Amino acid sequence: MTFCKATLIICLAHMLLVTTSPAVTAQEPLRKATKKLIEFGWDEPDTAFMRRHIAEMEKSPFDGCVFHVNYASPTGQQGSFTWGCWGERAFNEAELKQAIEDLKATPFNRFTHSFLRFNTTPAKLDWFDDHAAVLNNARLAARIAREGRCAGVLFDIEQYEGQLFNYRKQRDAKAKSWDTYAVQVRLRGRQVMEAFQEGYPGLTVFLTFGHSLPFVQAGGKKEKLPDASYGLLAPFLDGMIEAARDRAKLVDGHELSYGYKEPGRFEAAYRMMSQDVLPIVSDVGKYRRVYSFGFGIWMDHDQRKLGWNSEDPSKNYFTPELLEGAVRKAMQTSDEYVWVYTEIPRWWSDGGGRVKLPQGYADALARARRGTSND
Repeated sequence: MTFCKATLIICLAHMLLVTTSPAVTAQEPLRKATKKLIEFGWDEPDTAFMRRHIAEMEKSPFDGCVFHVNYASPTGQQGSFTWGCWGERAFNEAELKQAIEDLKATPFNRFTHSFLRFNTTPAKLDWFDDHAAVLNNARLAARIAREGRCAGVLFDIEQYEGQLFNYRKQRDAKAKSWDTYAVQVRLRGRQVMEAFQEGYPGLTVFLTFGHSLPFVQAGGKKEKLPDASYGLLAPFLDGMIEAARDRAKLVDGHELSYGYKEPGRFEAAYRMMSQDVLPIVSDVGKYRRVYSFGFGIWMDHDQRKLGWNSEDPSKNYFTPELLEGAVRKAMQTSDEYVWVYTEIPRWWSDGGGRVKLPQGYADALARARRGTSND
């Protein structure tokens, strides 16, 4: 299984204007919480791997990781639940029994904030089609996360396959207006959030992108959302906000920050998520109550163009020192979560230990965490 976000992130990140206005340190975060560092990359484990290697994984400088779930049907068919959950196939608990057993048998100690990944794939549905299977799978994913003692669900909204959030790519875009689709998409967002909460009341839904993505793509103009490739994400998230109840929380993981090095960029991005996006948010008051704002850092940033040198880290986009500074600032600025993404370097492996990942990077993240106030 592979996935790549490089082109999308690099293009969008450069669209963000870093202002020279004073830092936003005087603003109160949406909620005070202990800061957490999450791992999410191409070394993404399944439940069986975590069961075997959790002791090794917990030696890393993280508070948890993103993992995927596999299924096994009674007929012997096997595959990825994570990559098949947004479609016409409704999975059942029996097919995921082994994953549940793995999680229950895994002695989590430090990894108290792991997230079950839920993708919008294969996405071969129009928003006006029957979504019963999707809702069933969302409910089931959340239940597994709860029974597995996880923090919640990592909702990866990236359009790996179908163009779910691109209005111009919708099946009936020529016959149905943007407003008509936006109303239907908001309904689906509400239904998905309700399904998540049925499976796991009070869960955290960690989004790779929040309202900040369609806001940036539309140049900050609501009327431009129909032309943005993720424009329909805004009404979808409005529906999720509408349905959120009790202690349930949404996190904007702000994948746009993958390559941030300068402190001012984190401050400007936090200001954007907390203030600038409000004109495209339906319920501003509830948005402020249920949203938490975080950041993602891509350790081997744009490695296809820039490469990754595990022998001489000084040649990398992020040296250990620069990574330490970026992660420390991200954690200081975020409300709670910061995640580190990797492709070539691996924090853990079947053979045991790290792969193409110098000790200096692990030490850098450990120092960044120690240098972050959790008061």
